[in-house]
Amino acid sequence: MSHYDFRLVPAMAGLALTIALTGTSVASGGAKIGMITTLSGGGSSLGIDVRDGFMLAVQQSGRDDIEVVVDDDQRKPDIAVQLADKMVQSDRVDVLTGIIWSNLAMAVVPSVVAQGKFYLSPNAGPSALAGKGCHENYFNVAWQNDNLHEAAGNYANDAGFGNSFILAPNYPAGKDALTGYKRYFKGSLAGEVYTQLGQTDYAAEIAQIRASGADSVFFFLPGGMGISFMKQYSGSGVDIPVLGPAFSFDQGILAAVGDAALGVRNTSQWSKDLDNEANRNFVASFEEAFGRLPSLYASQGFDTANLLISALGKADVSDTDAFRDALRAADFVSVRGDFSFDSNQHPIQDIYVREVIKEGDILTNRIISVGLEDHSNVYAAECPL
Repeated sequence: MSHYDFRLVPAMAGLALTIALTGTSVASGGAKIGMITTLSGGGSSLGIDVRDGFMLAVQQSGRDDIEVVVDDDQRKPDIAVQLADKMVQSDRVDVLTGIIWSNLAMAVVPSVVAQGKFYLSPNAGPSALAGKGCHENYFNVAWQNDNLHEAAGNYANDAGFGNSFILAPNYPAGKDALTGYKRYFKGSLAGEVYTQLGQTDYAAEIAQIRASGADSVFFFLPGGMGISFMKQYSGSGVDIPVLGPAFSFDQGILAAVGDAALGVRNTSQWSKDLDNEANRNFVASFEEAFGRLPSLYASQGFDTANLLISALGKADVSDTDAFRDALRAADFVSVRGDFSFDSNQHPIQDIYVREVIKEGDILTNRIISVGLEDHSNVYAAECPL
């Protein structure tokens, strides 16, 4: 387990490598944060980016009364549950955050909020926690899982596609993804396939796509799964256009996918070329601090920390009702631009359509249109809050 304490980390340049051990208690008015995220194995780049974006925001705030306890869930639900129990019961954290994967979120979040702790999700947004399973202490700062896929389905209509082959991993976020795409896509389905979580060989699925008669392929395969699929798809000779959410075409993944991703349209609530001052400053400061361009996940970690910091500026975390109201107000400047919470404490925000391009030798994305404007989620109506 690692404790980040900015009183002991004087330079941002050292943040990525320096982990200071501290036994100090947090001063009144501050908070102790437990971050459980994926820092090793498959999907570790996502957790590292969330962590680094979060810590950058804490450092920029200048506050020395925020302590962050960080640990690696190894993308295993049982490990995540053990860490959460320890952070709540032994470390006595005030707020938890960091989980990337929806199956881990489903294993951890209900227990955490039932114990009176706040959970701020910087990524996973399973539908089960957005509707009837919502909770007053659970806030999602990224999106509800369906959102980016809904925008992809809407874009597919605009692009004239009428027969999509769709695939995603067989876990909560994968099911939400295909549900979201189908909710907005008006055409027919040439095929619908759920793959194994962590799968690396997609020869069988690509053969199905080839024989399906599809005019488009929509896939949600985050992390290394998407890298494997795109490389194999590009080498297969199948020339059916692909589209998907940002998770398979984000900054940390494009270098691994390579030119196979050029021209692919993908959907995201954030992009490095969003033209607002907060985002310009974030992109520049992240690149200076870590020597790489920020990803979608880094932007989500950054916004999550700034939401937390804004709430701490209004209320003491020990005053649960006041602190909850301060979180609901979302009185922070998001790198996404306009940001607010719906009644189920998930974002209302624009979802963009991006295209993969090359800037010099670097693959990246540029916004080409707004896919869905001021978009929320269908589950808010089911949430009793």
